[in-house]
Amino acid sequence: MAITTITHYFDYKSPYAYLAQEETFQLENEFDVTVNFLPLTLDIPKFLGSAEVDNAGKVMAEERNAHQWRRVKYSYMDCRREATRRGLTIRGPRHIFDSSLSHIGMLYAKQQGDFRPYHQLVYERFWKRELAIEDPQVLKHVLEEVGIDTQGFLDYLNGDGRRELERIQAEAEKVGVFGVPSYVVNGELFWGAERLVRVRERLAA
Repeated sequence: MAITTITHYFDYKSPYAYLAQEETFQLENEFDVTVNFLPLTLDIPKFLGSAEVDNAGKVMAEERNAHQWRRVKYSYMDCRREATRRGLTIRGPRHIFDSSLSHIGMLYAKQQGDFRPYHQLVYERFWKRELAIEDPQVLKHVLEEVGIDTQGFLDYLNGDGRRELERIQAEAEKVGVFGVPSYVVNGELFWGAERLVRVRERLAA
């Protein structure tokens, strides 16, 4: 079966998904395919616990065991190491964000045309700790900054956008998606940026 569309799931609060974006965009340039970018709002406390730190990095509140702390600390160290190599900035968030509003903003941008300027700006500023992704007005300003008409954004955010995000979430779970970045190629699931090499193999074949 010829491959014409790849479904890619991301979450703005995932540093690994952030690092995978450039290579994911390149798939459309390298192969005759369309990449359908879809947001997936992860419930991180379910598998990594939760914590909140102050400006100095002191833990103010936590529901995380020692194993989860080791995993989280390694993940951010690993991502910062890779980000530095690419000239990107990744600063660990001070608490676990609800990225659903920023995801609905992406869906709104996608409806209006080219979502990439919004998508890239949200990623870049969030990981520099320069963007409040839980604030509707902040997201509205980002959309306006990249030239998108926001007249219907707030209504979409509280209505059709929320329902569309929930539909995408349910559909992702049906096909087995549990994390990001994920790629679905002809019904086959690949999880993690390191599996992009396998995605390329499918496309090349």
